[in-house]
Amino acid sequence: MMPRVSFSAPSQLAALLPLLSRLLPSLPAPVRDSDVPALFRERFIVSGYRPAGLPWRSYVLSLFQIHNETLNVWSHLLAATAVALRFTAFAVLQGGGLLGVRLQGPEGQGVSVDASSLPLVLYAISAITYLSCSAAAHLLQSHSERAHYSLFLLDYVGVAVYQYGCALALSLYSADPAWTQSMLGQVFLPAAALLAWLSCAACCYAKLRFRRPYPLHRKLCQVLPMGVAYLLDISPVAHRLATHSWTSSAALPLHVLQVVLFLLSAFFFSCPVPERFSPGRYDIIGHGHQLFHLLLALCTLAQQEALFHDFLWRRPALVREFGEQRLLLACASFPCLALCCAMTALAMRRRAQDHLMKEQR
Repeated sequence: MMPRVSFSAPSQLAALLPLLSRLLPSLPAPVRDSDVPALFRERFIVSGYRPAGLPWRSYVLSLFQIHNETLNVWSHLLAATAVALRFTAFAVLQGGGLLGVRLQGPEGQGVSVDASSLPLVLYAISAITYLSCSAAAHLLQSHSERAHYSLFLLDYVGVAVYQYGCALALSLYSADPAWTQSMLGQVFLPAAALLAWLSCAACCYAKLRFRRPYPLHRKLCQVLPMGVAYLLDISPVAHRLATHSWTSSAALPLHVLQVVLFLLSAFFFSCPVPERFSPGRYDIIGHGHQLFHLLLALCTLAQQEALFHDFLWRRPALVREFGEQRLLLACASFPCLALCCAMTALAMRRRAQDHLMKEQR
């Protein structure tokens, strides 16, 4: 007699299925702008919003759902991964292994800081930080109004950290001696730190101060400090492009590319196009903030490649020209700036929470 074969699911699997259904809930379909609070709506974006008030895991899983933030999240998530992998490959293949540290100290043993490569490490950290904070903000912000404010304040901290990471690396690796010895070169890093903090504070203030529909001066409050900071931060590159042939170094065409990409990204950040001319048509793919994200991600990748070339060019003489103590002091200002921005964002977050509690009473 043939044995009977059972095709029923094992009891362990049958018990596991309800648990999986709770851990991996089916996500509700995206909704229209009229179905979400005004805080979450974007001008000229009509559909593709995720409902507010869902469990946190729903927003994490919405990473794999199609909605109007999908491209915003993935563009910066993939860019952060690309920055990390490319930096690792450069460190192993061309940078001599562990950048930022020396495996032998001055006495020939132990571990010490490699002052010549530490600014490049801090730049990579700043780029990964801003890209990751941006991806997290766009992925999770629809959970609640409190989460929306908290996450975008964190996003502004990431942007300020990246601004100063760029300023630090560009001034040390991409500047020529004439710019470094100029008056601007002498005050560059303190001014860049001040403007990075001011950009963070202005963006946080504008986020809390203005309500939809946003007035024009809200955008100006965000764009003007960031624009002034960018003009200062890019000045070492601008001077070099103006005084050298663009074919004299492999880094210079990449610097031109990163400037062009940044200016294009700034345009799409400032102007809601093309969705302004056809509301609803570019909700999922193609609206201005998505183009801003894509262009800024490409700008960061081009900038990193340019800095790799400049790093190999300047590294041999960097410690001799600046001095190890001066380089380490400049690098120490990086966590100080990050801490100041984080404290500013936390103070603004408390104000946002107090305001939301008053509205709920």
